[in-house]
Amino acid sequence: MDKINTEYLQRCIDTLEKSYQLIKTVEPDSIEYEMYRNSLVKGFEITIEQSGKLLKKALEPYFPSKSAIDSLYFKDIFRYGAKHGLIDTNTVERWFKYRENRNNTAHDYGVKFALETLLLIDDFLNDAKNLKKVIDNE
Repeated sequence: MDKINTEYLQRCIDTLEKSYQLIKTVEPDSIEYEMYRNSLVKGFEITIEQSGKLLKKALEPYFPSKSAIDSLYFKDIFRYGAKHGLIDTNTVERWFKYRENRNNTAHDYGVKFALETLLLIDDFLNDAKNLKKVIDNE
């Protein structure tokens, strides 16, 4: 199997990290805060999606065919990641929490959602970076 290209995932992580740094430097009622919040929410969503796609690619050698892995949903991908020793079960549970939070973005881009997302960002950034390392080594 060819090496999986994780450059875009790294760019997503870097962008999310920068948005997170910047949001902490401005007043919560400022337009800048809203800009960084929007960037943070979108960066969170994109990083989750990209992480799932790349983990799916990393799992391809463990499946008999591409169609077998293509039928997996997000949670299945992470469960198989744990089953094959790419990530541990505690990490899988956190990814499920991230995904649940991300699914809420379709309904609520408001302050409450942003605050919930901000509470997850430190762990999420660590998990995304660790997942990238795992995928880079596959």
